[in-house]
Amino acid sequence: MSKEEAELLDRRVLMSGLTKQDFIVNSLLGKEIAVYSNPYVFRSLQDELIRFINLYGTKIDNDADEEMITLALKTILAMRKKGKTEVFIG
Repeated sequence: MSKEEAELLDRRVLMSGLTKQDFIVNSLLGKEIAVYSNPYVFRSLQDELIRFINLYGTKIDNDADEEMITLALKTILAMRKKGKTEVFIG
C-alpha cells in the first residue's frame, strides 16, 4: 500500500466511526458501511472540512481529496435529517 493509499484508508476509517479492523473486514466482505452521526464522526467530519477549507482556491488534483469531499458532503446532508441517519461508504 502506498503512503497516499494508507492516508486515504485512515481518513475513510475515521469518517466511518469504526475501528480500522472492522472497516477493513467489512470492506473485504463487500458489506456496506453505514456511518451513524455521533461525536466521533462529527469530529472526523470537522477535520475533513478544515482540510477542504485549506484546499479552497487550489485545484483539486488528488482523487483521494475529491473522494473525501464527496463523502463529507453526503455525511452533512444525511445528518440534516431528523432521527437515525446513515451514509454508506463502499
